[in-house]
Amino acid sequence: MEAREELKKLRESTGMNRKEFCEYFEIPYMTETDWELGNRRVPPYLLRLMEYKVRIERLADKKTQDNSEE
Repeated sequence: MEAREELKKLRESTGMNRKEFCEYFEIPYMTETDWELGNRRVPPYLLRLMEYKVRIERLADKKTQDNSEE
């Protein structure tokens, strides 16, 4: 899978639209759009960091929900 496809899949997995995703990661809208369209290549290290941040924050959110349910 190409990096641009992985980026789009990551964005869609968060449930965010492009604008929200860009604001969340503080990435210029046109940069992210160019990455998804294949006009520019997303740096592989940046994609890995973004995936890591999403995964970690989801775990943190889940722990917060679990503690509030008890």
